[in-house]
Amino acid sequence: MGLLDKIKGLLKGNKKAVTGAVDKAADVVQSKTPDSVDAKVEAGAEKVKEIIDKVDDK
Repeated sequence: MGLLDKIKGLLKGNKKAVTGAVDKAADVVQSKTPDSVDAKVEAGAEKVKEIIDKVDDK
């Protein structure tokens, strides 16, 4: 079982919850860092959510 298979297993049926957790983590990071990095944190969170959406959970 490869890493991608493990990730698919963890995401199966939980994409909405994981996406919400990514948003919450980004909010925490933004609250603890200067405002100058907020755009980078948000961009990183969006990239992670895009990857989560692309993972096939069949």
